[in-house]
Amino acid sequence: MNVKDIEHDIQNIIDNFSKKEFIYDFLLAYGISKTSVTRLKKGDFNLSNNANEILYKKKIFFKVEDGDKLLSTTDNLSNDEKILKHKPRFIITTDYDHLVAKDLKLGRNLDIKLDELPKYFDFFLPLAGSEVYKSTNDNSADRNAAYKMATLYDLLREENPSIYTSKESIHNLNIFLSRLLFCYFAEDTEIFEKESIFTNTLAQHTSDNGNDTHGFLSQLFKRLNSKKSDEFPEYLRRFPYVNGGLFKDSFNIPLFSFKARKVLIELGDLNWKEINPDIFGSMIQAVVIDEYRSDLGMHYTSVPNILKLIKPLFLDELYEEFEKIEIKVKVKVKVKNKIEKK
Repeated sequence: MNVKDIEHDIQNIIDNFSKKEFIYDFLLAYGISKTSVTRLKKGDFNLSNNANEILYKKKIFFKVEDGDKLLSTTDNLSNDEKILKHKPRFIITTDYDHLVAKDLKLGRNLDIKLDELPKYFDFFLPLAGSEVYKSTNDNSADRNAAYKMATLYDLLREENPSIYTSKESIHNLNIFLSRLLFCYFAEDTEIFEKESIFTNTLAQHTSDNGNDTHGFLSQLFKRLNSKKSDEFPEYLRRFPYVNGGLFKDSFNIPLFSFKARKVLIELGDLNWKEINPDIFGSMIQAVVIDEYRSDLGMHYTSVPNILKLIKPLFLDELYEEFEKIEIKVKVKVKVKNKIEKK
């Protein structure tokens, strides 16, 4: 199940709304098995004995409540030890006109009209196992970029159903996404001299239907790997040679549809200056097929966690040496100044 499927199913729930089936259809939309939902209906998995409440361990606490009490009820439930001991990810309350929810892990809140749920379906993606990335901040720019990348991948998979089926092809996907991330970041941080050069050139030199986007990207990547620009058209000569090997390997670029090209351009509209480079690894990890992640060595570790590992190994000792040298230098400077004054 991908994010487009979830979005479609949530819209379908609103279009064919049923108070009786709402919460069960909601859980099904996020990939909870039919067997589990059936047992939840029967009461086997419902840990609450109260009417109009569902407590599903490690998933949700759901309660139907009067509209004027939704906020206060959600707040109270979020601090109820009897509920918290079952570790639900979300508290959800509704009067079937409005919906209020809280992500107990991230501390995020949602307060919307129920018919707006399809616009905010991504709030509940953790129910489907889609923790898009883990970061030490709550930067909305990071989240937007990560969700957009996941959407792009889903669209590419629809257009290229037979491509990403082996370790080699998944490895190539990893490189492809890394190249896109580099281009977006480079055009907004002056690595490329002209701002938005990647997105603008892509938009101007590819068709709306996306059928030539793969060809454009293939040529661009060759240009970025070439010290000489003579063999390329003028619009590609404006791009610099990028050292380091990221664009060295050659492989088939996935085909693009109208929608996939549109998302590619929308990603370029984001302000990548506000996006943390240390979450790029998580963006890639979030869209790669699960069974290949370990084999490809793609488990992402955040910068703070990396520091926790390497500081005791050698960084602490290195800092101590640096401080000793710094003290010696300061002493020598003081002695030198005294001598010069005399």
